[in-house]
Amino acid sequence: MEKFLDPKFLEGLQNDYVVPWAINIALAFVVFIIGRMIIGIITRVVERLLRKTRMDNMLVNFVTSIMYALLLLFVIVASLDQLGVDTSSLIAIVGAAGLAIGLSLQDSLKNFAAGVLLVVFRPFREGDFVEAGGVTGVVESITIFSTVMRTGDNREVIVPNGPIYGGVITNYSKRSTRRVDMVFGVGYDADLLQVKALLQTIISEDPRILAEPEPVIAVSELADSSVNFIVRPWVKTEDYWKVLWDTTEKVKLRFDEANVSIPFPQMDVHIQKQD
Repeated sequence: MEKFLDPKFLEGLQNDYVVPWAINIALAFVVFIIGRMIIGIITRVVERLLRKTRMDNMLVNFVTSIMYALLLLFVIVASLDQLGVDTSSLIAIVGAAGLAIGLSLQDSLKNFAAGVLLVVFRPFREGDFVEAGGVTGVVESITIFSTVMRTGDNREVIVPNGPIYGGVITNYSKRSTRRVDMVFGVGYDADLLQVKALLQTIISEDPRILAEPEPVIAVSELADSSVNFIVRPWVKTEDYWKVLWDTTEKVKLRFDEANVSIPFPQMDVHIQKQD
């Protein structure tokens, strides 16, 4: 006990252990803080350079996030080396642990690989309206493991990248024009030529409908209770839904004005009276 209270012993302990460790800890902390600042500067510079090349925002965010993670790992290793930790052994341990973790996180690695492929091949961009991974919505961002989408009712849905890249992707925004497919049924007693002329008038009056390709209006089916007309005009992609809804409303109003009947399901109930 007296040994530990000896001033010379305490002075030697302080000079041999406490001061060097305090200096190493302080230096490691400084290395980490300065390293993070430098990483932030580098990633911001790279981000600005990539944006000047008019690269897609989604790709820019993905590249900078990967770069930040790798540089931060390097700074952490440098900080540990300043503390006197054997980083070569640490790297070996991290490698072995990474292998074990990789085997246990196969789905996450699959999502990561799918995210890289989505960014490289770009089947869709930020702002595109797509159907992918069982979700339909607007793409807001692609992260390392998942894609963030916004549905029509303003819900945020996070979809893993694996199911997206491994499934069917329908990009409704990829093409500049779309065809609006509509079917309207009329009664068998209707004047088909009158109905066709009425539909052609409705289509020709809408300035949003493109002249080329030419709209198609034709009898498509003699159904059980109606004669079905197909109406297929071409519009700009951004006008698709408005044209669909407006045309459906106009057809109903014009049919009513022209006394054109629109069949609807009916059921006849026969009641037999027993004596």
